[in-house]
Amino acid sequence: MARKLTDRVSWVGKTDWELKKFHGDEFTTVNGSSYNSYLVRDEKTVLIDTAWLPYDKEFVKNLKEEINLANIDAVIALHGEIDHSGALTELMREMPENTPIYCTANGVKSIQGQYHKDWNFQVVKTGDKLLLGETTLTFIEAPMLHWPDTMFAYLDKENILFSSDGFGQHLASEFLYADEVEQDLLYNEAIKYYANILAPFGMMATKKITELMQMNLPIDMICPSHGLIWRKEPMQIVTKYLEWANHYQENQITILYDTMWNDTKKMAEAIARGMQNKDKTVTIKILNTAKNDKTDVLTEVFRSKMILVGSPTVNNGYLHSIAGILEMIKGMKLKDKKAAAFGSYGWSGEAVKQLTEYLKTCGFEVVNEGFRCMWTPDEATEKELEKFGEDLA
Repeated sequence: MARKLTDRVSWVGKTDWELKKFHGDEFTTVNGSSYNSYLVRDEKTVLIDTAWLPYDKEFVKNLKEEINLANIDAVIALHGEIDHSGALTELMREMPENTPIYCTANGVKSIQGQYHKDWNFQVVKTGDKLLLGETTLTFIEAPMLHWPDTMFAYLDKENILFSSDGFGQHLASEFLYADEVEQDLLYNEAIKYYANILAPFGMMATKKITELMQMNLPIDMICPSHGLIWRKEPMQIVTKYLEWANHYQENQITILYDTMWNDTKKMAEAIARGMQNKDKTVTIKILNTAKNDKTDVLTEVFRSKMILVGSPTVNNGYLHSIAGILEMIKGMKLKDKKAAAFGSYGWSGEAVKQLTEYLKTCGFEVVNEGFRCMWTPDEATEKELEKFGEDLA
């Protein structure tokens, strides 16, 4: 069902209440999401993005109830990823032949590579305009936010920025606007979205936002491709992105571990006690990487000024959940964060040294050689671990 944002602009997307995983099994979406599509009516009518492939027929059916498809003059593809473009094939099957699709040059490659269709692509770049009548769409390339093909579109007179994957959240709601929902939930989903999807591209986000602000565009509404629309003080999320992109950290230390017989778990808890004894103000998070959701783990790492990573030595290495999360952390390309390693062992004990070296490749400042414990920590070793935690704090 279409929902009016202004006299000219309507939301015609899909709210996905049941979505629990995204990007395959990489991103956990406990609060669902939405695939935001927008219909702009002026002398010319354009459709901005579609919906995810499983909802292609539903999307086109609902759109036909809102408008005669022959009256849509163009489709704007801000981003070719399947959650944005998935309904294109079903839509173009029913659209007038040769209906133009406006996208970036990389957008053509992306869409053709996925759907193998030779549609009427119209390549645009930053500053190009599409005159709709009283209003004009201005295109703004936003490469690597978060794919090479991504772009924004700005609608003058309405002062709306259609921001694709920028400034969104995976959050299904009966409401349309960010100011209508519980704010802690909203910002928790917003930072989770940034940490897990956009964190590797912080430098590019800063550059693009700076470029956008230098254009001096009045912005009354920011319409992302997922989640809630920013209409009340919309630049608040832009300010947050600048903060998050600038080597973000809170007064938090996160301890990540996996364990076989709870020895490494005991080590993690003892280190945390030492930290808390030394500094009552610091937030300490202790997360078992085999049991905690990886999306949440990465968000807590993003928030942290320091992380500790612990694993027992198994087959001359460390446990696979630690290996997996470290690979994801490396991909985040974090800066200005400290780290250390710890772990228990029975006979060989290589894991701590291996973790220490890998943390360096992830961009962390490793502050010491780590802490190894043979077998189960006794009372004296726990005291040493507490001192280790105090020194780190």
